[in-house]
Amino acid sequence: MKKNTGIWIDHREALVVSMEGDETTVLHIESAAESHFKPSGGWKASGTAVAQSVSNEHSDEERRKHQYHIFYQNVIKLLGDSDAIVIFGAGEAKTELAKEMESTGIFHGKVRGVETSARITENQFIAKVKEFF
Repeated sequence: MKKNTGIWIDHREALVVSMEGDETTVLHIESAAESHFKPSGGWKASGTAVAQSVSNEHSDEERRKHQYHIFYQNVIKLLGDSDAIVIFGAGEAKTELAKEMESTGIFHGKVRGVETSARITENQFIAKVKEFF
């Protein structure tokens, strides 16, 4: 029996809906990634606040990228036995996850679509995945 999986994802969370026959499984995964950079302000004795802010922003962005990578890997672990996958999301996370999946080589030909979708309720998303497959 085929297992079809739909994912709605953004940088904060993922909703994974798997359907196998009449059985539907729903999982919520939190990203635990920090929110975007917020300047702390202040002056550094040997430089300007602007230079310090740019340096902090760069290191914060690198840390967030690493946190997103871990988040995507956690989502990917849940997809191992899926026969067909569709990815939905409102922002960049959907394409970032698709690229992460592609880089593993395991999901070659299994991703049936990557579509833009605003945040919706769990029941609306289940219906959307059923409609897609």
